Amino acid sequence: MSKKDKQPYVSRSLMKKVLAMTESGVKKPIKTWSRSSTIYPEFVGFTFSVYNGKRFVPVYCTADMVGHKLGEFSPTRTFKGHAGQKKTAQKR
Repeated sequence: MSKKDKQPYVSRSLMKKVLAMTESGVKKPIKTWSRSSTIYPEFVGFTFSVYNGKRFVPVYCTADMVGHKLGEFSPTRTFKGHAGQKKTAQKR
């Protein structure tokens, strides 16, 4: 079975929450730990609070995000810059 044959994965509990909010008409952030869930077309217009291991990062889903994973938009590492010369080095 190749990677192309796999079906997109979405957590059942996450899908239930989205469908319940669609029926109710209320759009508040949905808290989730499922970073591996694929963004479906039903998710467009919703805001998800995706856990990155330290805090919940708000992710607003748009049509361009369909097919990607929720974890792609919630970075787990913070980049603080490369080591080396400082930009504020003294002029000679």
